Amino acid sequence: MSAAPSLAIETEPSGTAGGQSVVTAPRVTTDPKGNTVKIKKAAALCAVVGVALAGVSLAALPANADPVSSSYVLAGSDTLQDVANALANGTTVTGVNVRALSTTGPIASYDAFGGSAIQTKPNGPFFARPAGSGDGVKALSRSIDGAQFSVSGNTTPAISIPGQVDIARSSSGPGTNANASGPLAYIPFGRDAVSYAIAPGTTTGLEQLSTAQLTQIYNCTLTSVNGVAVSPVLPQSASGTRKFFLAAIGVTTPGACVNQSTLPENDGTVLTTPGQIIPFSVASWVAQKNGAAPNRTGTAVLGSAEGTTAPYTGTTTLTPNPAYYADSTWGRDVYVVVEFARIDNTSATYDAGLAALVDPTKAKSLTNFGSTAGTSGAVKVKFGFQAPSSTTIIRANLS
Repeated sequence: MSAAPSLAIETEPSGTAGGQSVVTAPRVTTDPKGNTVKIKKAAALCAVVGVALAGVSLAALPANADPVSSSYVLAGSDTLQDVANALANGTTVTGVNVRALSTTGPIASYDAFGGSAIQTKPNGPFFARPAGSGDGVKALSRSIDGAQFSVSGNTTPAISIPGQVDIARSSSGPGTNANASGPLAYIPFGRDAVSYAIAPGTTTGLEQLSTAQLTQIYNCTLTSVNGVAVSPVLPQSASGTRKFFLAAIGVTTPGACVNQSTLPENDGTVLTTPGQIIPFSVASWVAQKNGAAPNRTGTAVLGSAEGTTAPYTGTTTLTPNPAYYADSTWGRDVYVVVEFARIDNTSATYDAGLAALVDPTKAKSLTNFGSTAGTSGAVKVKFGFQAPSSTTIIRANLS
C-alpha cells in the first residue's frame, strides 16, 4: 500500500481493504533501524472512513496498512512504488478509473519502507520488508528457490518464503545477472531518468552539474562547485536508483566523504544540511510535484546531471523532458520482474493470470503503455514515466 502521512485508524478484528484480506491484530516489531514500533492493520476501510478506493492510490492510508493477498504480490523498488500502488488500488488520475486486476482478484503492492516485517499471503510467514529494487528481486528469487530471505539492516530473522512474492519492482536492469536462459524475466515497465536533489538552504551554484563533476564529487576529489561546498549522500544499499547513479558516474567504491546512509530514496526531506545532494528519480519528482504521488520533496531542489538540459519543463505542472530521458547515461528503462516459466505458455508452471497481468497488449496490465485515458500507460505518464525504449524481455539469473 502506498506510503502516507500519519493517520490513526482503529480497526475491528477482521475485514478487508481494497478487496484484500487484512491482518488486523496489533503486533510489536522493529523498523530497519531497530526501533520498536506497534503495527495496526486497517480493516473494512471503506466502511470505516467512507473512502472510495477507485480514484485514489491510498495516499491517505498509513504506510503500515499492508494487505494480505490471495492474488499476486508486488514488492521492491521505491521508484515504481507509487504508480504500482495506484494501479493496484485503482486511480482516476487520468480522469477515468484504471485498475490492474488479475483473474484471481485485486493485486497487492507493498511499500519499500514501513514496518520491518510483512505478511503477503494468507497463513504465510512474516518476513523482512524488501527495501528497494535489489531486495525485491532477491525476495522474488527466494520465493522461487525456497531459500531463506533476509534484508541487511533489518532485524527480522531469515526465513524461507516460497511463493510469497510474485512480481518484483526494479528501477534497474539485471546487469551482470543477465542470462538468455535465466529463470527471471525483466519486463519493461516504462522510461525514467535520474538526477540529484539539492538540500534546502543551499546557495545557488549546484543546479547544473556534469557527469564528470558528479564522479569527482562522489570520489571526494571535488568538494566545492562554483564556490559552494558540496556534501554527497547516497540512499540505502538496496536502492536501484543508487546502483544506477553510481554506474552512470563510473564510481564503484564511493569516497570516504560520502554519507552512505540507510535513507530512503526519492525523499527530499532527508536532506537537512545545505550543500547535500542525493540521487533522485525524475519520474518520482514529477509525480510528487504534480500531486499524483505523496509529496516527499520538501523544499529540496532538483538539479540537472546533464548540465543545461533540464530534467523537466513547466512550473505549476511538470512534464518530463524527452531529451533528458533519452540520454544514454541518465535515462533508464525500469522493470517488473517475474519468473519466466510462469509467463511461458509452453511451461508446466504457466500461470495465465500472471501472464495477462504483465502483457503490454492488455489495456490495464502493469506493462501497458497505451495513450488513452483508460489505460495503464496513461496512468504512468501522470506519474512521470515515458514509454520504455524497448519492449524486449531480458532473461536473468536468480539474485
